[in-house]
Amino acid sequence: GLPNNFSPMPIIYALIARGTTVLAEHTTTSGNFTTITRRLLEKIPADAEKMSYVYDAYVFHYVVHDGLVFMCMSDEETGTRQPFSFLDALKSRWFSAYGNRGATALAYGMNEDFCNVISRQMEQHSYQAASEVDTISRVRVEIDEVKSVMVQNIERVLERGERIELLVDKTDNLNTTAFAFRKQSVSLRRALWWKNAKLVLALAGIVVAIALVIVMSACGLTFSKCMSHKSTAPP
Repeated sequence: GLPNNFSPMPIIYALIARGTTVLAEHTTTSGNFTTITRRLLEKIPADAEKMSYVYDAYVFHYVVHDGLVFMCMSDEETGTRQPFSFLDALKSRWFSAYGNRGATALAYGMNEDFCNVISRQMEQHSYQAASEVDTISRVRVEIDEVKSVMVQNIERVLERGERIELLVDKTDNLNTTAFAFRKQSVSLRRALWWKNAKLVLALAGIVVAIALVIVMSACGLTFSKCMSHKSTAPP
């Protein structure tokens, strides 16, 4: 169970990926669950639609749409209705913002902007979960949801030896800012900086070449015309 001082958040972690390329992600805590999600991304079949995988006391849920995977992680007690409602909302927000850009985007190409959207969506669904006081109605809905969502144990997709202990730090502040992976972000920024630098150098070279052509057309290849004008100028 959760500690008494832990404020439950239905959705702990979420990502959007194209295959194994993560485009954006956010979490409210810390742990090694990102390692597990990478392995899950490798196992998701191309014709998949939606699935939930139980891993210890947590569940990984995902939906696939237009070649993109929308995945989240929740506490097992949360059930399936809230996570899939969250994923549907996240999917709508994504395609409204980016259309089909996710098909060609670089790794973490949308992370800087969209991780804030993920965070706000998590908070919104947290408030919705907190407002559900009719437990009996919620249980009935959950039973109906389980009928329509396939839930499997994680061992069904992980090979022998691939399973690792899932660690989630429940003591972190749940209101932390966007969770970014620094190494990937730095690499992306460096790649974009070099791309811009090369473009600036290329443009500068073109400008210099044009200026040189203009001067040479006016002064000659050896600049003799301009030099002669200068030498014959009155004192």
